[in-house]
Amino acid sequence: MDRFDALILEAIQSDARMTAEALSKQVGLSPDACRKRLARLRASNVVESEITVLAPDKVGRGLLLIVEVTLQNERMEDLDRFKAQMRAAPEVMQCYYVTGNADFVLIISARDMADYDEFTRRQFFAEENVLRFRTSAVMDRVKTGFSMPVLDMVDQSRRTSQ
Repeated sequence: MDRFDALILEAIQSDARMTAEALSKQVGLSPDACRKRLARLRASNVVESEITVLAPDKVGRGLLLIVEVTLQNERMEDLDRFKAQMRAAPEVMQCYYVTGNADFVLIISARDMADYDEFTRRQFFAEENVLRFRTSAVMDRVKTGFSMPVLDMVDQSRRTSQ
């Protein structure tokens, strides 16, 4: 990956629908070169997915929750089962298997607290391997997204190779 790839990645992280022509103006390459580079970045799975971020309140899911879940047992089959349950739950926006005080950190959307209560009954209280969970309600979405600083990586790589 070179600086042009990094510039393309920086640009599409804020607008995945950016045209090759718009990328060309921002990056300083021809539209065709931008198209080819972007196709290569997608094919090599540097670009994992291109998503649409919805406004939770506009789609009736205005309650966002950050939940730490601790399992009783961390056997492989227990972990795999919990991961599969979280992947299948449409309310779970993100799920991370983590180190620290909890085993998992979840980002969940709900219509309201009653909806979240129903989720906890299905996913946590009905699951005998969930030891405990701790919930924080999001008061303000200060920053959301998945953007990563890729230019820094290219610039640092260039400095260390000199």
